[in-house]
Amino acid sequence: MEKPSQIEKPLDKESFEALFRLYFRPLTAFSSKFVKDTDIAKSIVHDVFVKLWEKREMIDVNKKVKSYLYTSVNNRSLNHIRDNKKYTSTESFQEHLPDSLSQDFNDTFTAAEIQQRISLTLDSLPPKCRKAFELSRFEHKKYKEIAEELGVSVKTIETHISKALKAMRKNLAEYLTISMLFILTGL
Repeated sequence: MEKPSQIEKPLDKESFEALFRLYFRPLTAFSSKFVKDTDIAKSIVHDVFVKLWEKREMIDVNKKVKSYLYTSVNNRSLNHIRDNKKYTSTESFQEHLPDSLSQDFNDTFTAAEIQQRISLTLDSLPPKCRKAFELSRFEHKKYKEIAEELGVSVKTIETHISKALKAMRKNLAEYLTISMLFILTGL
């Protein structure tokens, strides 16, 4: 791995300005697709360029800076969504979905329908498998705690959880993205 002192040509002011002029607008448009707000997207891209400038001594302009910029903007955009998500209603949840998914959500997915499918899937599991899954996912217990509570080995709990997740994936395939969000956030 190269050390900063081994870099042949670090990022200079002119190169940085050229990168900024070339990529600021496309990166802002890229970020806007995630955060749905041009001002926030501009702020995110600005922060990425500030970080790039701060790390200029470690950046080799002979290497691909474009992928660094897009990856950084992507990560910061997703972090912004994560840090600012407040899904208090289905509408606010839908605002953060891409337009195509949002339309599909309106047409075919409802929270009640997903919850019903989850309940049916849980009901179809063997009792110990269901109990292990519920203790893991809804009560956030560790496998060791569940094993002690159910009087079985940790390996058995792993098998139960794996079986339950497989059933969830199979029975909720059409809802997978949305249903996993409901399961993980407790909506």
